[in-house]
Amino acid sequence: MSELKKISPSRRTEHIEYAIRDILQEANRRKDRGGDLIYLNIGDPVLYGFNTPRHLMDAAYEAMLQHHTNYSASEGVPEAVEAIRKEARAKGIEPYEILVTTGASEAIDFALSALVNKGENVLVPSPGYPLYNALLSRLIGEARPYLLDEEKEWQPDIGHMESQIDEKTRAIVLINPNNPTGAVYSRETLQQVLELARRYNLLIMSDEIYEKLILNGKEHISIASLDKEMPIITFNGLSKSYLAPGFRIGWSIVSGAPELVEDYTEAMRKLARARLCASHPKQFAIPVALNGNQAHLKETRQKLRSRRDLTVNRLNAIPGICCQEPEGAFYAFPRIKRPVNDEEFVKKLIRETGVVVVHGSGFGKLPETPHFRLVFLPEESVLNEAYDRLEDFMKRNF
Repeated sequence: MSELKKISPSRRTEHIEYAIRDILQEANRRKDRGGDLIYLNIGDPVLYGFNTPRHLMDAAYEAMLQHHTNYSASEGVPEAVEAIRKEARAKGIEPYEILVTTGASEAIDFALSALVNKGENVLVPSPGYPLYNALLSRLIGEARPYLLDEEKEWQPDIGHMESQIDEKTRAIVLINPNNPTGAVYSRETLQQVLELARRYNLLIMSDEIYEKLILNGKEHISIASLDKEMPIITFNGLSKSYLAPGFRIGWSIVSGAPELVEDYTEAMRKLARARLCASHPKQFAIPVALNGNQAHLKETRQKLRSRRDLTVNRLNAIPGICCQEPEGAFYAFPRIKRPVNDEEFVKKLIRETGVVVVHGSGFGKLPETPHFRLVFLPEESVLNEAYDRLEDFMKRNF
C-alpha cells in the first residue's frame, strides 16, 4: 500500500481573507489568558439586543406548520418574489429577474460567478466589504480597488474609478450605504457612475443591504431607479434592516434592457438551480417583512442615531483619532492620526484593552492612511466603556 500524502488545498484559496472574523484569533488569545473583551467587530444587530421582529419569526414558523419544508422553486417562492417586485417598482426599479438566495452573500456569489472569467477584474470600493475580494480571489479574478474620498464624505472618486478600468474590466461594485464608512451616495455620484458604466459597457452591482438604515434623513437612491436600460443588479435581504441575519435570506434584482441581460441572467439561474433553493419556510418572512409592520425600523434608527452621535463625539475628542459622521448603517471608520500599521495597532489594542475592532486595511488597500472599523450597535454604557479604554490606550502609547 502506498504512503498517504497530505491533501493540498487549491491555489484559489491562497489569498482569501476575511478580516472581520480573522481578527477574532487575536481576541481569543486574550480570552484564553482570562482577559475580558468588548466586541465591536461584527455587524450582527441581534448580538447587541436588537430583536428580530416577531411577525417575521411567526411567518417562518407558520410556513413550517403548513409543511413548506420541501424544496422550493430555485428562484424563490412566488409570494416572496412578488413582494420584492412590488417594493422594487415602488422605488422606480423595473425587475427583469428576481432570485431569492441564502443571504445577500449568495446573491453576490451568483452574480460574480456568472460574470467573471479567470484574469478578468471587477472594480470594488476601497474601503469596502471584503466578501467581494474573497469571492473574486476564489474565481481567480481580480478585485481592482477604487478610492472612496474621505475628504468628500467617503463618496467614490470617479476619476480614480475610471483610471482603474481596462479591457478586462467587467463590472463596478457599489455598496450604498457603504460598509465600513457609513457613507450614503448622492444622486450626482450615482449619475457619474452610470455614465462611466455606459461609456465602458460595464455591469453595475449595487449592494443596498443597509438602505433602510439611513440616519441623517438623507434620501437613499437605488441606482437602478435612475436608468431603465443599463444592466444593474441590486442586492438586498433581511439580515440588517429586518434584524434577521441568521435567517440567511437575501435576493438579487436584475434590471436593464432584456436583450442586454437575458443571457447573463440565465447563467445566474443555472447556479441557482444547481444549489436547489434557499430555505423554503424562511422565504415566507419576505412578504411579511416588506409589506408588514415597519415599526421596528423607527426604533432601530432612533437607537442607532443616538449611538452614532455618541461614537462620533467620543472618537473626535480622543487625541490622535478623528472620525467622519456615518450617514447610514451602523459602522464608523475612524482614522488614526499617527504613523502606525493599522493591523498592528488593532492587535495591540485588543491585547491591552480587550476592545475588538477591525483594521482598516482589512477592507481594502485604499486609503493608505491608517483606519479601523467599529460597530456602534452596543448599548451606550458598553460603547462608553470601550471608548474610555481606547482613550487610555492612545494616551499610554502615543
